[in-house]
Amino acid sequence: MKIAYTVKEVREQVKAWKKEGLTVGLVPTMGYLHEGHASLMKKGVEQCDKVVVSVFLNPMQFGPTEDLASYPRDFEADCKLCEEMGVAMVFHPEPEEMYSPNFCSYVDMSVLTEDLCGKSRPVHFRGVCTVCNKLFNIAQPDKAFFGEKDAQQLAIIKRMVEDLNMDLEIVGCPIIREEDGLAKSSRNTYLNESERQAALILSKSIFLGKKMAEEGETDATKIVAAMTELIETEPQAHIDYVKVVDGLTMQPVDVIEGPIVTAIAVYINKTARLIDNFHFTPAE
Repeated sequence: MKIAYTVKEVREQVKAWKKEGLTVGLVPTMGYLHEGHASLMKKGVEQCDKVVVSVFLNPMQFGPTEDLASYPRDFEADCKLCEEMGVAMVFHPEPEEMYSPNFCSYVDMSVLTEDLCGKSRPVHFRGVCTVCNKLFNIAQPDKAFFGEKDAQQLAIIKRMVEDLNMDLEIVGCPIIREEDGLAKSSRNTYLNESERQAALILSKSIFLGKKMAEEGETDATKIVAAMTELIETEPQAHIDYVKVVDGLTMQPVDVIEGPIVTAIAVYINKTARLIDNFHFTPAE
């Protein structure tokens, strides 16, 4: 497995692969990789000849009061997992390699970025769109793999690729959960034992909402109310949002008539902001 630190190294290697007629998959990550990331790599290896994993803690998608400095890092462990999963190359640039001192070109989006995580993290998705554009330009992948846990991010990336006529396929991969239901996240490491137990309220509320939808509840406000009520039984949980949104536009819906995403963001004490969601399409 090759480890590349510069844009030039990645471009040269990808060019050589493409000359051989090989397909390339990209898995963009911020590092501190876990089983959720491994599932993206596995899908990439299954569908593409060569897989590139970017390990880049992107400063542009963090606000001034967010957890950039404390975000967990373990590049050695990341490389070990990538190698085990059959990844061909890890791209691990420094911020200076990705953003020159006079960097001033950004990729922005309206509508899809204005609610949910975009509302409480106003600079976040500009950073995500910009860095993903750069990674797509650098690695020239045929397919890029993203987790469905970040439902809004996945919808935004798909829309950006469509709007900007990018020649690649975005592949969404299912949420990977711990045995007790908690969605895998690098931020789970912030939690102590008590907070880790408290965090289960996220998946419990997700399972409740999904059950209601599957049993025929079409009133989105009732699903939100039931999920909110359940989350509020946990003293260490503080809700950022609980919303039912259109699966494509990420705009709130009152009545479930088509594909929807029910998404939540919850702070556990002030330790970690965790997200979870479920997708649902009513039977025709």
